[in-house]
Amino acid sequence: MSIGHTIQRLRREAPRWRVTALAEVAAQWHDPFRVLVACLLSLRTKDQTTGPAAARLFALADTPDGIRRLTPRAIERAIYPVGFYRTKARVLREVSRDLLARFGGAVPDDIDALLTLKGVGRKTANLVVTQGFNKPGICVDVHVHRISNRWGYVKTRTPEETEMALRRTLPRRYWIGYNDLLVSFGQNVCLPVSPRCSECPIQAGCPRKGVVHSR
Repeated sequence: MSIGHTIQRLRREAPRWRVTALAEVAAQWHDPFRVLVACLLSLRTKDQTTGPAAARLFALADTPDGIRRLTPRAIERAIYPVGFYRTKARVLREVSRDLLARFGGAVPDDIDALLTLKGVGRKTANLVVTQGFNKPGICVDVHVHRISNRWGYVKTRTPEETEMALRRTLPRRYWIGYNDLLVSFGQNVCLPVSPRCSECPIQAGCPRKGVVHSR
């Protein structure tokens, strides 16, 4: 099965799956800064914690200047219990200060520029570009890395290698939605351990590389 047919089948099934917290933020606000903040909060944190934490913080401040004016303690209280909430509170204030000082308070739409911000790695930079600006980028998290290899579409060892492999092989028209689609698929069907292959819309054409047990 081609990657195009695979993506089309998953898209048809996607409305039945739980929407990711970052997709909800992007769809509701269409604001690159909110997407950036939600991305930073989501690191090592589950969606069900990220979404409410982001909402509590945005109720207090939703601009770099607003975040910068909050005390670290106020941010900590708003975003708790996201993982490493004290560190993230400091990072959010530093990122906000940097955006004000170097980018006029605007979030850059360029991956290389985003990578100069504290706490922003390739995963976050690509998510901001795709979800915040609707521009092509390839965000690779554990789900995208696992599933792309499980399909046999790439053969890589790390998410960084997977991003570069996908940039070479994945048609550009699929870049923007690839992460959101595979994260939802990975959270609901193609689980890390014992995936729900009996419920999978592409099971007939999936080589299931590395799958030992399935349901």
